[in-house]
Amino acid sequence: MEIKKLVLKGLEANRPIVIAGPCSAESREQVMQTATELAEKGIKIFRAGIWKPRTKPGGFEGIGAVGLPWLKEVKEKTGMMVATEVATPAHVLEAIKAGIDLLWIGARTAANPFAMQELADALKGVDIPILLKNPVNPDLELWIGGLERLYNAGLTNLGVIHRGFSSYDKKIYRNAPLWHIPIELKRRYPEITIICDPSHIGGARELVAPIAQQAMDLNFDGLIIESHCNPDCALSDAKQQLTPAVLDYTLNMLVIRDNVQTTENLSVLRKQIDELDEQLLTLLAKRMRISQEIGTYKLEHNMPVLQSGRYDQLLKSRQDMGSKLNLSGEFVDSIVKAIHEESVRVQLDLKK
Repeated sequence: MEIKKLVLKGLEANRPIVIAGPCSAESREQVMQTATELAEKGIKIFRAGIWKPRTKPGGFEGIGAVGLPWLKEVKEKTGMMVATEVATPAHVLEAIKAGIDLLWIGARTAANPFAMQELADALKGVDIPILLKNPVNPDLELWIGGLERLYNAGLTNLGVIHRGFSSYDKKIYRNAPLWHIPIELKRRYPEITIICDPSHIGGARELVAPIAQQAMDLNFDGLIIESHCNPDCALSDAKQQLTPAVLDYTLNMLVIRDNVQTTENLSVLRKQIDELDEQLLTLLAKRMRISQEIGTYKLEHNMPVLQSGRYDQLLKSRQDMGSKLNLSGEFVDSIVKAIHEESVRVQLDLKK
């Protein structure tokens, strides 16, 4: 599979490519107002979800094909390219018929090889850019497999969107960035165009700017950011959408570096440390939840919170484990003692 840079006709070859617009097309007025404001800020590609995959039924699942003429009107009145997500062959047919300039395939669809093959078959002969989001689960081979299905269908104007990965545990981000996965994708396919989706990674508008900067520091080619004329009233993903004015400010504040290095670059290593720290804190939170369950059991069975025999055994086993991992005994002792103290505190709080 030989993937070249994404070709976007009519756009200058500048970094970053910016795709912006509301999570969902909600009404003609909302679409046109947002598009007009974005066009005034210099945005060249307008995005809006027409069909919205939702976790549970009952939420706003998109306006449907009735919204496609609104995107066509945006294209005619502002000159912007227009983009939307497709998840079924029927979506593809409707979008192509409406003259959509760019399509992306969402994370839930990317995780399903059967759905990906159906889309690949439906897209045969289509000569517009196609972007594939990473699957919801952190599986690089599944992501590459989706690209291969599209490529084998004769599609060569391909790129990807990194939108982060789902996790059961609570965390800072809505979807963990796990930067090493898109970095490895870029290592295998050096010419591939990678767009970052800071809206879905962060899940909160205050996180969009720092994540966008991280993507630029990692030499990503562009950004796809959700922008709404009135974000607080959005029917979907209200917390992560920016007004066009805030988006413009965010983009103007980005530092674009021309000499970004590979994974040896210090900024990349620091991102890996940030990622590992998040994983450590998530694991510690999980450990404290288990300590709380143990405390509940002790309380119900009238057992003492502190059991010195168990602690001595735990300390010794962790010292042995740390030694095998080339960690100093003093460092391991301090960590184990701090964790044990917090576990005791959690269990004592149950008695209050």
